[in-house]
This record gives sequence, structure tokens and C-alpha cells, in this order.
Amino acid sequence: MRKFVCAAVVTAFAVSFAVADDFTALISKLDDGKVTFKKTEKGKTVGEDITLSLAKDAKIHKGKGKKGVYETVGDALEKTDYTALITKGIEGKAKGANAYITTDADGKTITRILLLQGKKKKTDAK
Repeated sequence: MRKFVCAAVVTAFAVSFAVADDFTALISKLDDGKVTFKKTEKGKTVGEDITLSLAKDAKIHKGKGKKGVYETVGDALEKTDYTALITKGIEGKAKGANAYITTDADGKTITRILLLQGKKKKTDAK
């Protein structure tokens, strides 16, 4: 009986984790625990603006990767650090900060954001 209960708990956890949504987005606004963004596909924005709230225990990191495989770089950022990075992205050419966002099972709360760096331009040293 104990094995059955443990298996049921693990299965329920795995299903709830699998239901969480992951996607790339362009963050256009960060205000009082609310994040406004547009989903992106292949580098182009699609759909309407979406506003979701940040979970109290949400982790925000710098991230790197491509084609749906993203990983964190370093420790979680403090509020002042990630606010500055998002503001810099919004004021830049792209008018937003590129990010990989993970939501909870409901899809109503953001649990993790990876702030993705743009491609660095190579400079010729002459």
C-alpha cells in the first residue's frame, strides 16, 4: 500500500510539472509584480499582449541557449538587477527584453524567467 501511495504522489507531481507552459517572449513592461509580454516564435512576436503576475518565489536568471533548449547562467538575479536588464531591453532597439518564461500549471502565474542576451556584434580590431 505504501508503494502505491508513493507512486501516486510521484505521478501527480510529474503530471503537474508537465502541464506547466514554457515559451519565448518579448517582455515589454514590468510593473508591481506584473509582467506584460508577447509570445515569440522564430524571433517574431505573435498574438496580443499578455499580462501575468510573478509568483512570490519566482526565480529570474540570465539565460542562454537556442531552439527551445535554454539554461540558466549564474545565480538568481536580485530585483534591482533584473529590473535594470528588462528596462535596458525595453529602451533598446527591440522595444523589449527577450526571455524564456515558465508558468505554473494554471498558466496564470510566472514561476521562472530566463533573460536571454541578444547576439553580440563582432567588431573588427584594426
